[in-house]
Amino acid sequence: MKTLDKIPTGKLERAGQLVKTGIKVGGNYVAYYGEKMVNPSLNRDKLNENNAEDIYDGLKNLKGSALKVAQMLSMDKSIMPQAYVDKFSLSQFSVPPLSAPLVRRTFKKYLGHYPETIFDTFTPDAMNAASIGQVHKATKDGKNYAVKIQYPGVSESISSDLALVKPFAIRMFNLKGKDSEKYFKEVEDKLLEETNYVLELKQSLEVSDWCQKIENLRFPKYYPELSSEKILTMEWIDGQHLSEFTAQNEDSDKSDKIGQALWDFYMYQMHHLKQVHADPHPGNFLIDADSNLVAIDFGCMKQVPEEFYVPYFELARPEIINNSELFVAKLYELEILRADDSEKELAYFTKIFHDLLSLFTKPFHGDFFDFSDEDFFGKIAQMGEEFSKDTQLRKMNGNRGSKHFLYINRTFFGLYNLLHDLGARIDTKSFEKYIK
Repeated sequence: MKTLDKIPTGKLERAGQLVKTGIKVGGNYVAYYGEKMVNPSLNRDKLNENNAEDIYDGLKNLKGSALKVAQMLSMDKSIMPQAYVDKFSLSQFSVPPLSAPLVRRTFKKYLGHYPETIFDTFTPDAMNAASIGQVHKATKDGKNYAVKIQYPGVSESISSDLALVKPFAIRMFNLKGKDSEKYFKEVEDKLLEETNYVLELKQSLEVSDWCQKIENLRFPKYYPELSSEKILTMEWIDGQHLSEFTAQNEDSDKSDKIGQALWDFYMYQMHHLKQVHADPHPGNFLIDADSNLVAIDFGCMKQVPEEFYVPYFELARPEIINNSELFVAKLYELEILRADDSEKELAYFTKIFHDLLSLFTKPFHGDFFDFSDEDFFGKIAQMGEEFSKDTQLRKMNGNRGSKHFLYINRTFFGLYNLLHDLGARIDTKSFEKYIK
């Protein structure tokens, strides 16, 4: 794979790259509509493939928050065309890495020595490369290490990248009013946290200690003395990324075992720790030779405040969903319904959130749930398609919900999709045994 000797870090340089990408996408649309005039039966599959290719090619060399957005979008299979999901999912652990000379310079800057003076061996080429950093394999005194190195300029470019994306996001999600800023601030804060490897080391040590009791779940050992604000060193664990495992696995017992560990891990965090690993994509999990789940990245942790946690999970209870008075009260608590809503907006948003939550909370309505259920995921995809085509929705104020929804909903969408890929059958109450 081609390596990078330089990453654009200046605002103008990065904006120019995005403009070039926009021109390519515009050209794809011109070509599509020209061909459609000749062939009216032409569908959008080829257009989606070309756009996904050009957008990904534009983002992969920018790294950072621009590529992180693509990674986040690849997790939402219910609303993204498959061409985008397939292409953007590469951003999880397979993008052009930094060249060996740039890696050495970065390592020297943040640990004070070149890698070959600290380790017995150090792979010059990255083993995995994602949106914010890349991983190299090293050895020292017979031990294997995974060394994650952050791309230069990533944290400095986050604010300017989001400023470029902001006008499109406002239009796409129909955000109105000055309070929409809270959503952008939430995203910016979390992305900045992900570039703080000192914080990630702290979170990794804490979560691995708190959750070590969960069966069939492993964590690497971390090495603070070999880490810094831009370098994070941990134990190397051999295994397949979760997506690689699901692509070839045919053993349903293994799927259930791994899926149960994944569910218990997330429910224990959510209900006991009141903070959660909010980046559940396949690149953040390995499956080892004994079919254990290995969690390897804790850069994105989301605190769950009590005032959000209580009404959020009360809305997962059928007795709340099916009681119109209690249901509406919870929607107000979570800022889904607003004091300045018109009667039309109140009726409209109450109905669509009732339909959405009645479906999406089904895994919490019993003691077991089968995430291989194609009917359940088909209905989620259908609902997402209906929302995307709803002209009435575009006319209304899209500012809906507490800022905490952004990462908590992302967590559950990602978790559901991972469990669906596994085809796992889950005991939804199993996590309770870990809570004293």
